[in-house]
Amino acid sequence: MASPPSGTTPPVALSGAVGKIMRRVTPLFAVMMMCNQLNRSNIGYAETHLEADLGIGAAAYGLGAGLFFIAYFVFEVPSNLLMKRFGPKIWLSRICVSWGIVSACMLFAQGPASFYVLRFLLGMAEAGFVPAVLYYLTTWLPNAYRGRANARYAVGALVAFSVSGPLSGPLLGMDGILGLRGWQWMFLVEGAMSVAIGVFAFFRLDSRVEDARWLTDAEKRELTAAIAAEEDEHLRRHSSAESSVRAVLRDRRILLFVFVYFTVQMSIYANTFWLPSIVRGIKGTDDVTVGLLSSVPWVFAIVAMFLLARRGDRTGRRKPLLIGALCTAAVGSYLAAVASPWLALAMLTVAAMGFKSISPIFWPIVQRTVHPMVIGVAIAVINSLANLGGFVAPYGFGIVKQQTGSTQWGLIALAVFSLIAAVASLFIKEDQDPGPSRTEDAPKAATNLRLSADGMPTSSA
Repeated sequence: MASPPSGTTPPVALSGAVGKIMRRVTPLFAVMMMCNQLNRSNIGYAETHLEADLGIGAAAYGLGAGLFFIAYFVFEVPSNLLMKRFGPKIWLSRICVSWGIVSACMLFAQGPASFYVLRFLLGMAEAGFVPAVLYYLTTWLPNAYRGRANARYAVGALVAFSVSGPLSGPLLGMDGILGLRGWQWMFLVEGAMSVAIGVFAFFRLDSRVEDARWLTDAEKRELTAAIAAEEDEHLRRHSSAESSVRAVLRDRRILLFVFVYFTVQMSIYANTFWLPSIVRGIKGTDDVTVGLLSSVPWVFAIVAMFLLARRGDRTGRRKPLLIGALCTAAVGSYLAAVASPWLALAMLTVAAMGFKSISPIFWPIVQRTVHPMVIGVAIAVINSLANLGGFVAPYGFGIVKQQTGSTQWGLIALAVFSLIAAVASLFIKEDQDPGPSRTEDAPKAATNLRLSADGMPTSSA
């Protein structure tokens, strides 16, 4: 069961509801996130095979890896709006099944052109997944628990990075079975896994707290009251002028969040797509050992992510943790650029502990800063724009490697961007979580709320 923030004693029913959500929903999101990352990043292990079989060189590979994020950017906000129309249950399941089908179709790639098309379609299929999950957690959990909830689902990405090597290596070794190349088996099997999980999610998820038969009536009341009271308190601290989508798009705080998370995404996906290539610089490695060694940074990042998320939830002060994580990513990336292959792997592990542990402390800051009436759109805007870093970094690394034969300057660039993002984060005005008294008074405060036409809570005053 999730423990409450330090010094807080929530109602028994609220604590029980949170515990059930942590046990039932977040593990499912973690598995979906694992499949998500596995299907978007497994091309890293197929890079040399794609070049040998399809003539896809370093620059073409980097472009294809990055095109995913162009599609993700274009379709992110529309996907988020459709999610509100159809509900998280249907939309999250649809997204998972769709990306699994497209990923499996990667086995039909014939050259650079078809590779580009399939990567673009994969981005289109996955668009909206992360904002949908974050919005779901926003409507199901009080903010004081979201950091740990985010960490528990985000661990799926780290598990994917950790197991993708040991899983992809043997699949690549199935070369020739039933007339398929090893990389074709990899895309087929890992895509089919996502389809199966998406179907399972449809029968496991509920769109609203009121629909959850696995919660008691008391748990539903306490949980709904706590979230509603928190939103009421949040609304009082924000003027109504901030509540339009247009205001979100021109809000300087949103631009600051976009830049910081853009930098994070550059680090994540530069390492996701190029880490296997860097590890291949270690003498004596093959597909299996490259996969095993490539999982090391992500294993350590899991521990760092949980520690930072727990610390952020307990103290309510996440900005210092965000700045520290960005500085850690900067130092690790720079040292990896100038070190020998083995030491570079160790330094990339340090960097991953920095940039990959940021998400669970970053999003709660956003959720406590942005106006609650537009939080869903705000999350989609930040995530879609920031995910363009997933295009810039892999494509940039591909060009750098093709021109220089090394990724050294790409790592140095990541270090510089991470350091600038750490400085920029100093200007974030952190809106801390409400104290114990507000949490305990949630049911009383909720009685002063009414629902607007779109189902969002508004003050009855």
